[in-house]
Amino acid sequence: MSIEKTLKSFLNQVKETQIIWALQDKSSEDWVVLDSINFEETDVMPLWSTQALAKSHCVEEWANYIPAAITLADWMEFWIEDLLEDGVIIGINWQEDDDCVELELPEFTQALAAVETL
Repeated sequence: MSIEKTLKSFLNQVKETQIIWALQDKSSEDWVVLDSINFEETDVMPLWSTQALAKSHCVEEWANYIPAAITLADWMEFWIEDLLEDGVIIGINWQEDDDCVELELPEFTQALAAVETL
């Protein structure tokens, strides 16, 4: 699936729920952040548009993680600044193959802002 199609699908689902999903460690409450597939020396935070998609990745090395909901309002208020400072990019509807869509944080945030209901 192309970047545009993946992003459109992601945004359509998020628009309805106003929630994005990440994986959080059950005990430490750390979030899954991993090496980018597309950019050297760059961390990527995988996010999913549904709880079910996120949960499907809670296996093997991520077996101790659970899907955690992040509202768009919380994302805009609490997450962006820290991730920007750390140079983290976003992987949308992350998959385990090399066909992962990764977006720079400003581009991802702008797309989310377009579907956020205030």
